[in-house]
Amino acid sequence: MNPVTWAALGGAILCEVVGTSLLQASNQFSKPLPTIGMAICYGLAFYLLSHALKTIPVGLAYAIWSGLGVVLISVIGLVVFKQRLDLPAVLGLVMIVSGVIVINLFSKSSVH
Repeated sequence: MNPVTWAALGGAILCEVVGTSLLQASNQFSKPLPTIGMAICYGLAFYLLSHALKTIPVGLAYAIWSGLGVVLISVIGLVVFKQRLDLPAVLGLVMIVSGVIVINLFSKSSVH
């Protein structure tokens, strides 16, 4: 598959994770700069996702988007926002990553 497509999906995931981090930092939209940054990041995330969907089926793209997004935002929550993860949360995240790996390695639905 075209590397530009995967770069678009990766960029969409990163923008969504940054946007979600800024959403936390916006303090319920009471801080203007994080709120504006969040809106820009989310808009860019969906723009990049739309380009990835030209080649990647929506179900597969969303599985990768949501799986990696959940893991990345959980790590940011742990490191930046000092939010703790218990053992069931860590095990769940491992299962999510495993699912994304299985889809990418073994699924025949990865290309239109």
